[in-house]
Amino acid sequence: MRAVVLRRYGGPEALVVEEVPDPVAGPGQVLVDVSVAGITFVETQVRANRGPRQAELPAILGNGVAGTVAATGEGVDPALTGTPVVSTLGGHGGYAELAVASADDLIPIPGGLSPEFAVALLADGRTAVGLARAAAPEPGEWVLVEAAGGGVGSLLVQLATAAGARVVGAASSAAKRDLAASLGAELTVDYTDPGWTHLVRDATGGLDLVFDGVGGQVGAAAQGLLKDGGRLSVYGMAGGPMTTPEPRVTAVAWPQADLRELAREALTLAAAGRLRPTVGATYPLESAAEAHAAIEARAVTGKSLLAIRPVQAP
Repeated sequence: MRAVVLRRYGGPEALVVEEVPDPVAGPGQVLVDVSVAGITFVETQVRANRGPRQAELPAILGNGVAGTVAATGEGVDPALTGTPVVSTLGGHGGYAELAVASADDLIPIPGGLSPEFAVALLADGRTAVGLARAAAPEPGEWVLVEAAGGGVGSLLVQLATAAGARVVGAASSAAKRDLAASLGAELTVDYTDPGWTHLVRDATGGLDLVFDGVGGQVGAAAQGLLKDGGRLSVYGMAGGPMTTPEPRVTAVAWPQADLRELAREALTLAAAGRLRPTVGATYPLESAAEAHAAIEARAVTGKSLLAIRPVQAP
């Protein structure tokens, strides 16, 4: 099979397409004929060896895939063969034509939902649904969503708006701010503008809830906009160190929920037309390096995908 192999840490050019042996499904596993693989910012950090996770080289990156079950291992119902599914892979193996997944991690793709949308929602959807469930935005509350044009951020804008909250979408480009506005954000701001916090405070009088996926100076500034007792939901550090909650704010803990259940909820909402992932760019397998470079340059709005092989949606 063809796969994108990382043999040394480095820039995007370290990702090289090679012919490698086909993987084989073991006990409790299935072999997935991959149609689409998700690409995440965390994977760009792993590739460069500068994030919290490391890969054992040589490695095939990629955690989330959509496709069809091509074969089943021992102890797995053979009737699953041919089923359109989406699955996590334990953090590796997704940038390839074939991938091995645990049968316990498989989620059938709901009818009417494309494989592209399914994989775009797998990680980002469960994250956004879990964050929204834990923080529980309420009607009339002012909610700031950082990186509002990103994969998780664009979903949080939709979920908070659906809950009746008044959303401020913070993003670094006009295209991302336009996206946030189209998804329901009442106000959008450029968090690279030194005066963005004044705009938010003048418009809102203070925030009730912040979804912080950026960290660093942006996360600290956003926390400063919270009212005393306001809620801070920290889930990322794309722009610097993770934000440490101040004593005057309420730190939102991750909900006690099964990740697969959260992903199923996101897929169900999407199939019903109540949640829509933003697919910013789709690259062929051979362009994985280009995809990583675009993500690192913050040049992509929404989710980036690798299109590997066609599959018919259910």
